[in-house]
Amino acid sequence: MKNQETVLKLVVIFPTKNEEDTIEHAIRTAKKSRHQPEVIVVDAYSSDNTVKIARDNGANVIQQDNRMFPAKGIAMKKGIEQAINYNVDMVLFLDADIKNLTPDWVDKLVDGCINCDMVRGYYQRHALDAPVTKLIARPMIQIFFPELSHFEQPLSGEVCARIEVWKRLLDQNPPDGWGIDVWFLIEAAMAGYQIKEIFLGIKEHTSFEDYREDVGKLAKMAEQVEFTIIKEAVKHGRIDLHKDVKT
Repeated sequence: MKNQETVLKLVVIFPTKNEEDTIEHAIRTAKKSRHQPEVIVVDAYSSDNTVKIARDNGANVIQQDNRMFPAKGIAMKKGIEQAINYNVDMVLFLDADIKNLTPDWVDKLVDGCINCDMVRGYYQRHALDAPVTKLIARPMIQIFFPELSHFEQPLSGEVCARIEVWKRLLDQNPPDGWGIDVWFLIEAAMAGYQIKEIFLGIKEHTSFEDYREDVGKLAKMAEQVEFTIIKEAVKHGRIDLHKDVKT
């Protein structure tokens, strides 16, 4: 483990899809971190000005491997592969649609990871926000992976880990879609890595406005998260734990 006096080489990765309203703020904010990160934007073939804005603000922009969408997993895997080429110490993923992102978020996540393997952000959110977390992810984790039930936001998009951790997880064939975040949590825990959550305050993000009036728009995300957890439960011999659930 590195101590806090060591200069860390950090890459911040933003998966994007039509984030022209927030990507400039996201990149500029990340670059203000005292860790002076390189910034990679992995774009899912945006039809707006996301790519141009990202390049104009000094990000290394790459496209995900195909036009499949939703494909957060594909974007994250592509980002890790690119970061490995940078010979970095740590990789931090951040959502690109956060309106109130601060450099302090970056510093807290990276500093927290110096003495453990993975750090995940959690936050205070609107009562109607995070329905997939509340109704799918956390209840299913409570059943199949109860030792992880203390994690407030298993679908957090703000995740930092040492590059060795990302390399090992990348070799385990992560899913292509929305299930990637909870998959990283479960697989890192099953591999014995030390994981902790850090409170980042209030999270304001534009995607909430897309579904706050109709959570049915999150059906595909809910489906992918649900089946990811089921597959992980089968893989790790946990699937029979459903028999303990009273109905």
